[in-house]
Amino acid sequence: MTRRSVHVDSARSPHPIPAASRIGPLVTSSVIRGGGPAGERVPHAVDEQLVNLFRQVGEILGAAGADWRHVARMNFYVPDLAIREAIDGPWLVHFPDPADRPARHTQLNAGDSDITCDFVAYVDD
Repeated sequence: MTRRSVHVDSARSPHPIPAASRIGPLVTSSVIRGGGPAGERVPHAVDEQLVNLFRQVGEILGAAGADWRHVARMNFYVPDLAIREAIDGPWLVHFPDPADRPARHTQLNAGDSDITCDFVAYVDD
């Protein structure tokens, strides 16, 4: 199988790291920061960071030939575990069916004041 790097403008890294990598049906992302469109700074407000994170995940999925139904797992890294509740809002927008949601993990990221995430998707069609 061939690996394909996935790039989107809003998730460009200054390092030689793609936003995601796809090998066959498997898509795995790099860590995604909550910056604005076109790589703008990360806002301080939690809700703005989450809007940006979910927008970027959608862009990366699209660039990889996938969409939200292909997401198998999302991991969130937060500076405060109370942010888990704030994640629920956009989570339920993207995954409204309780019988059809990906796995999710939220972990304390004590060394960073921003919310970040990564995901694994499987494109079976």
